Amino acid sequence: MKRLKELRQKQGISQKDFAALIGIPANTYNQWENGKRQPDTETMLKLAEYFNVSVDYLLGRDDKTVSAPRRKGIRIPVYGEVAAGLPIETIENFDSENPDDWEEISEDMARGGDFFALRIHGDSMEPKISSGDIVIVRLQPDVENGETAIVKVNGDTATCKKIKKTPQGLMLISTNPDYEPMFYSKQEVAELPVIIIGKVVELRAKF
Repeated sequence: MKRLKELRQKQGISQKDFAALIGIPANTYNQWENGKRQPDTETMLKLAEYFNVSVDYLLGRDDKTVSAPRRKGIRIPVYGEVAAGLPIETIENFDSENPDDWEEISEDMARGGDFFALRIHGDSMEPKISSGDIVIVRLQPDVENGETAIVKVNGDTATCKKIKKTPQGLMLISTNPDYEPMFYSKQEVAELPVIIIGKVVELRAKF
């Protein structure tokens, strides 16, 4: 299903993360994209709903991206910066009448945890993530090696970086080669502190 891959990549989400989001094994999802297997009818409808396209478009039967019926989404706040810890009540009590201060996620995604959105500043994660883009973040205190996270260091504004853990400490890596990796020893992680706020699960690029 070539179009399934294209739609996923447009949202900036990895195969692994998307498989987890819809609750299937990563290898099963990989087989869908490679055309070795096909989702059942119910799952196909859910995929069409998630990407807001028709099933015929997903299957390559129609070139028009006709929207499928869509359930009401869940609004989450878009922050320009994130306070240390970001307690859940801060998300729940977020109040703004500016539509640019809100993003929408599906009900299925919302059931997978607590989420907020963050507007990216700077070019340290170029070329994939640009200044002004919005990332969808699931609140969690840790991530796996190689995953992208929102991190606060010494109480400063939250930063978006790839995570690399070593026996000696934690490395925050930019995808822009103009920026050197930032390394923090275990002692620095504890004392500064270096806090992982959440995992980036989706990119919403702005054009």
